[in-house]
Amino acid sequence: METLSGLVERITYHSEENGFCVLRIKAKGHKELVTLVGNLAAISVGEHISASGFWVNNREHGLQFKANSLDVHRPHTLEGIEKYLGSGLIKGIGPYYAKRLVEAFGDEVFTIIEDEPGRLIEAEGIGQVRAKKITKDWIEQRKVREIMVFLQSHGVGTSRATKIYKTYGDQAIEIVKENPYKLARDIRGIGFISADLIAQNLGIASDSSIRARAGVNHTLIEATTDGNCGLLFETLEESAAKLLDLDSTIIKKAIQAELAAGDLITDTINNEKAIFLAAFYNYEKNIASKIKILNSGSKPWKDIEVVKALPWIEEKLKINLADKQKEAIKTALKNKVTVITGGPGTGKTTLVKSILTILKAKEVKIKLCAPTGRAAKRLSETTSQEAVTIHRLLDFNPSFYGFNFNEEKPLDCDLVVVDESSMIDVSLMQSLLKAIPNRAALIIVGDVDQLPSVGAGQVLKDIINSDSVPIIKLTEIFRQAAKSKIISNAHLINQGKVPNLSLEKDSNISDFYFIEAEPADDLIEKVKKVVKDRIPKRFKLDPIKDIQVLCPMQRGAMGVRAFNVELQTLLNSNTEFIEKYGQKYSVGDKVMQTSNNYDKEVYNGDIGFISKVNIEDQELTALFDEREVTYEFSDLDQLTIAYATTIHKSQGSEFPAVVMPLCMKHYIMLKRNLIYTGITRAKKLLVIIGQKKALGMAVRDNTSMQRLSKLREWLLS
Repeated sequence: METLSGLVERITYHSEENGFCVLRIKAKGHKELVTLVGNLAAISVGEHISASGFWVNNREHGLQFKANSLDVHRPHTLEGIEKYLGSGLIKGIGPYYAKRLVEAFGDEVFTIIEDEPGRLIEAEGIGQVRAKKITKDWIEQRKVREIMVFLQSHGVGTSRATKIYKTYGDQAIEIVKENPYKLARDIRGIGFISADLIAQNLGIASDSSIRARAGVNHTLIEATTDGNCGLLFETLEESAAKLLDLDSTIIKKAIQAELAAGDLITDTINNEKAIFLAAFYNYEKNIASKIKILNSGSKPWKDIEVVKALPWIEEKLKINLADKQKEAIKTALKNKVTVITGGPGTGKTTLVKSILTILKAKEVKIKLCAPTGRAAKRLSETTSQEAVTIHRLLDFNPSFYGFNFNEEKPLDCDLVVVDESSMIDVSLMQSLLKAIPNRAALIIVGDVDQLPSVGAGQVLKDIINSDSVPIIKLTEIFRQAAKSKIISNAHLINQGKVPNLSLEKDSNISDFYFIEAEPADDLIEKVKKVVKDRIPKRFKLDPIKDIQVLCPMQRGAMGVRAFNVELQTLLNSNTEFIEKYGQKYSVGDKVMQTSNNYDKEVYNGDIGFISKVNIEDQELTALFDEREVTYEFSDLDQLTIAYATTIHKSQGSEFPAVVMPLCMKHYIMLKRNLIYTGITRAKKLLVIIGQKKALGMAVRDNTSMQRLSKLREWLLS
């Protein structure tokens, strides 16, 4: 065991869930910065750290100091104080004003902020407004100081401690002491693992009923993150027993207690006993019930003479409808609930536009929506009618974390069309259906062969498999679309066939290319060359705005994070940046929102471009579809650099050009629906760079994890 002490210069990574951190330390006795890995509830740049541990030589990251124990102290040197204040910890103080405060007050600065805040204006550049902002934030931090000390001593990070205080107020410590597992249920972002750590530190017995019941709930919540709406009884029992390291007898008692309390519901899935979280059980039940109600009523429009409508729409839109499309239009106009599904190039867009144009001429009130901003924008462009996200359509209200439009206040419309429905989970679909008036019709559009929703359920698949409403399946690739190698190869892949990857000799230009490369350096360099030089030169596309790198996975040498580091360095030469957790943000960077922010009206998966960076205030502004959104330093956890992103995150989006690295290092993720989804994100150009073996493996593997859901059974009952 060795010891190490010094100043925290940079926080490369910090997980508030388990406290794991990677720090860059200006350590005593070392000329260069030292990488330290360990666990801390909270840490800020500028703080002084003392550690004991040992040196390890990590194969990927080099020499590191692995700390077994860590102690953090408020900075006592002027350099440390300046870094601490400038770290974004206090709103209104960035590096610029931190320097001015230290110049004005030296090591007395903490005392001045605490006891004589009126003197802050003595520092150069700090006026009354900024002084008040600094003082207000300092007071807020002081209010939670007691609870912070208590919670951090029990393994809770700063942001979670703040959430706990805001939720429970002055009663926070008493509530946490009484039942720390209540945190996991009441507060978004605090999970069972954090609550269990607090419980252990508080001395709650590992075999207590309160812990067993919380563990059962956590097991089911984890199942929903894997897409399941419930678990078979035996699976739940075994998984919870393993998680908690408890006897199955205790687990069974906990399940019965949760059932009695109404938090869980028991039923069957395919005649096998299953357990559901009450909310998810009701989501599926309510979806099925509402679809049946909608489907059984009368159409909100008078009968339409389809024989006359078809030639009229062909003339109006200057198109020739195929027989299958004509039949589909007849079906949609005669029914209240219709599903339209099909792959790229099969005419979904033309079909939907034709139906909407006919109904609009009959003065039918129509609402168009999609799960993501990009999908909504595309729907609007293809139909020439306004389309919005489902959240915006239903008017999300962050004050109660729900929607203003619901069964009590339904939408004013005769028809709702929802696109990209393969992405919609049971929770969101239930909310959408609740807000549709019973008199209205519903058209559900989506490609069932794409990746399923990130959230629980498989709504589109279950509705189609139930055959309980009219299903329009488009399979014919239209002649114009068939000229596209992107579309024809996507369909081949969907059929389990590896496409011909060699260019035709008589073709000078294509929209689908495969470039062989070996991981890792060869593949990375070829991706960089294609993005920076070859595509922009040949296809006149912007390397940042028009080209999107899509990776099968997030981590590893061939993952999103690694490619973003390379591409940001390659494509953006700006030297002014804000840095948080090792990620730099500069003007011109492509960024992605990683969680729904209803106040800012930006949602998970939205892509924007940084237009302004304020180094002094540690703020940045990003443009999302020409709308400016400002992020304070504390908000930057919601943004990630997005020159590369995962295929999962790209769902609902289309890009002029897609570059897809693909190799055997991605083998865990190599599934047919993943590659199919990635390929169909490309509008004009697709370039796969990597190993043919990896593509072949993905195409052959059609085994997507079976999701446990009851919606199909509800629809058939």
